[in-house]
Amino acid sequence: MTHTSGIPSYTDDPSYEKSMTKPETVESMIARFKDKPLEFEPGSKFHYDNSGYFLLGAIIERVSGKSYEAFLKESIFEPFGMTDTGYDRHATVLSKRASGYDRRGDGLVNAPYLDMHQPYAAGSLYSTVGDLFKWDRALKGGKPISKKAMTAMFTPFKGHYAYGWLVGDHNGHKQVGHGGRINGFATHFQRYPEDDVCVAVLCNVVPANPGKVSRALAGIVFGATVSLPKAHVVAKVDPKIYDAYVGKYELSPTFAITVTREGDRLITQATGQGKIEIFPESETDFFLKVIDAQITFVQEDDKVTHMILRQNGRDRKAKRVQE
Repeated sequence: MTHTSGIPSYTDDPSYEKSMTKPETVESMIARFKDKPLEFEPGSKFHYDNSGYFLLGAIIERVSGKSYEAFLKESIFEPFGMTDTGYDRHATVLSKRASGYDRRGDGLVNAPYLDMHQPYAAGSLYSTVGDLFKWDRALKGGKPISKKAMTAMFTPFKGHYAYGWLVGDHNGHKQVGHGGRINGFATHFQRYPEDDVCVAVLCNVVPANPGKVSRALAGIVFGATVSLPKAHVVAKVDPKIYDAYVGKYELSPTFAITVTREGDRLITQATGQGKIEIFPESETDFFLKVIDAQITFVQEDDKVTHMILRQNGRDRKAKRVQE
């Protein structure tokens, strides 16, 4: 639950996107990764791992004797009145079901099809902001699990990540929440338990940044000044300056961003993730198009010493440890 098992994530497999349209059984999906070696010693590192949550669904079925879908319906959705939440089966006719889209240039296209047998317990549910508020109320009332288990669930294990929740601080307000992304959809659910505030944002176009919208909405509640987002514009710069930025930048002992130059493109790759191109807004400021994040390279004595990563309302310094 803390993404520290070391089990290879099946969604990291390069062949995953080619097979995501196929209906699978729980057993056949587990077979994709069950015999692969661990990527690291369990508990030693954080790596977002859909295989771990897939296995949690299988464990729920084994222990309860029910399907994952039936268990959630009977134990959570029905008791808490979440009538617009369920397991997203393609064949089921849902009133007002939202379709998912991808941005393509200046327009939209239908998101690639994904058979929901594949995400399973790692992301096959549908819901509404109204039902997510009901879930918040259930958590506030301590209904789903014991107080002891609730405390453990919100206690960080590695970094800021607890048991399925990111725990942090937003302008002096404690927050616990999580974002999500799947074909054509992006979500953000943030709770401010000490303020009794909950913000849920659901979006059916990607790339999008519902987390940024969520934080802005919370800022309005807390009396902060909120500015409307501006579109990033690619600036014309000499690609030769990219050579000064190449290197490895460490955010934590277990997480780094490697910057490389490929021709006239500047590429970043975070630990355990794929390559992403970044685009210049100036000679030192860059932005990502696939997610809402920005990078500023900082020089001291004519040498780049670190970068500032701006994402999810936080500025994080990453020291350059390798050129």
